[in-house]
Amino acid sequence: MSLKPKFIPYFQQLIRDYESLHPDTQVIWTDYPWDILQLKLVTAIAAGKPPALVNLSVPWAEALARDGMLEPVDQWLAPAGQQADYTDGALDDLRFNGHLYGFPHYSNVNVIAYNKALLQKAGVSRAPADLNQVFQMAMQIAARTGKPAYAPALGKIDGFFLQQGLPVIKANRAAFDSDAHVRLVEQLKTVYTAGGLLKDKLFAEDNFPAVIDAYLGGRLAMMVSAPSAIRRVQTDAPDVYAQTGIFPMPAGPTGINDGGWMFHFAVPKGNQPRQMPAIAEFARYLTGSARQLDFAALAGVMPTTRSGLRQTLIRAAANSNDPAQQAVIEAARSMQNARSLYVSGIEDYDELRRVLVQATEAAVTGRKPVKPALEEAARIWNRKLAAQKGGH
Repeated sequence: MSLKPKFIPYFQQLIRDYESLHPDTQVIWTDYPWDILQLKLVTAIAAGKPPALVNLSVPWAEALARDGMLEPVDQWLAPAGQQADYTDGALDDLRFNGHLYGFPHYSNVNVIAYNKALLQKAGVSRAPADLNQVFQMAMQIAARTGKPAYAPALGKIDGFFLQQGLPVIKANRAAFDSDAHVRLVEQLKTVYTAGGLLKDKLFAEDNFPAVIDAYLGGRLAMMVSAPSAIRRVQTDAPDVYAQTGIFPMPAGPTGINDGGWMFHFAVPKGNQPRQMPAIAEFARYLTGSARQLDFAALAGVMPTTRSGLRQTLIRAAANSNDPAQQAVIEAARSMQNARSLYVSGIEDYDELRRVLVQATEAAVTGRKPVKPALEEAARIWNRKLAAQKGGH
């Protein structure tokens, strides 16, 4: 999915290596842009000519598995008599209705890059233990430096809720108007009013370009991001990089670490049973630790195997004074519990999320009281969810 042109040499070499070890097997790699891949896949399955493996995100896999278009691969994740090397979080991501539907490939997890000079000026020296401490740090830094310290992705407020253990939907009804959701948005409003949140594109669907621009310019004290972003700081703002330290991003109450979004390889329905041993052998090769480490180094992502993460820690520790390597170390320690957080099975979900984001923006910025804003959004959701249920 959308891996050309950068990864053409990587996959061509991988295929040559595999075919040299398995001269009776031919592997053909075909890359499609993300916006047409699902259509191509469904068409191929319907025609009885599915690919052996398909590269998917977790939400797409959940939807396709629900529609009976993927094969469960529980028995194929490891050779007979061996245990799969993939992390628990990666396997949990792909477990739907008690079965596993893919071979984990790569994911990521967020860390906190911070400006040492700004935190020192603010009197902050310890990593936050939870989100409440992140909020407190952001307000303290703003009060003492005049600069914002935190830039959550509130354009994806649903994921923000889920990471904090707060459901978005329960029993086909909106759940985000509860007292717990209201308290969390009230906290965001308090930090926003105190100047602790970066206001640039705060409610955009993708606020990261604004976030890294502010951090590069010394206008943001803390940047929550995947480790790969730290290298951009090194390239674009060496002076800021020299002042950069790394904290782990605290996990939510569920123990799930922030920023996971896994990609994997699934087996579409329609492959012949006699082909499965060969398909599984190649899938294990493709997603094994050695290949994952190579791909992670090239793509700036994190492996999803236990042995791959151990090797990542060993490699990063060799230059652990470097902020980018510190970020890799903290991310590797957090990857075991990285998960893809999303809402599934809802038609026109993007439209519903926009309603929730608009309500959150009105509440956080003070245009509306928090509870009425969330309750109004919940009523809109419930009308649409009821209409969907009635139409099925």
